[in-house]
Amino acid sequence: MVTPHAVCDGGDLDCGSGLLLIIKKAMDPLESGQILEVRSRERTVAEDLPAWCRMVNHEFLGSEPADNTTRYFIAKGAAQEELQQDLEAAKGYQWSVRVQSGKDLSVKVLSRNHSFIVGQPADFSPKVNAPSAIDYLLGALASCLTVGFKAQASRKNIEIDHLEFSLKGGLENVLYHLELEQEGSPQMNQIFGTFYVSSPESEDVLGELWLAALDRSPIYQTLKQAVPIEIKLAIVF
Repeated sequence: MVTPHAVCDGGDLDCGSGLLLIIKKAMDPLESGQILEVRSRERTVAEDLPAWCRMVNHEFLGSEPADNTTRYFIAKGAAQEELQQDLEAAKGYQWSVRVQSGKDLSVKVLSRNHSFIVGQPADFSPKVNAPSAIDYLLGALASCLTVGFKAQASRKNIEIDHLEFSLKGGLENVLYHLELEQEGSPQMNQIFGTFYVSSPESEDVLGELWLAALDRSPIYQTLKQAVPIEIKLAIVF
């Protein structure tokens, strides 16, 4: 049994989505040779973490299973890169997309190793050839908050049975967007919905997770400056 000098919990994060920054921040105060325990439920960490340790001259001491997680043990190496450089690089990261025009009123969006089609906003049919930019905007907000909530729960080892999000939004005047009227604005005038959570945890704990997810969401914090957003948290037992 290894006795660690510090512990960090990465929840369900993998090494490519922020876990390494969490490890580096926890490792920074330790002296050379002291041991950090990393807790993770992500299966890919078992392979990626030892490889990262070899690359940065930490000593990977092994792992052992625990309740719903795995404990990994790392001895800090002597020569390490500056944590501040990594944090500044993360702060300065910029997302980038490219858009290619199609033959009809649709475009292809290229984002890293993925692509998706975006159709015209003013298509009111229940079935469309491609989601519109507004569909993607609402989807971005809903997914950002849902993933953020799951991440908050994961880091705190809080059990979540099921999550579901119903989100709607409207425009101030869609007829202005369609050039059928000459007054008004095409901007969104409201976003509202319900975030459903099923969990054995208490309402107070789940409420704190929800507030943290709102506080840490880049999409929510950006949109709320321009659009009234009303989202109800509904806990289903």
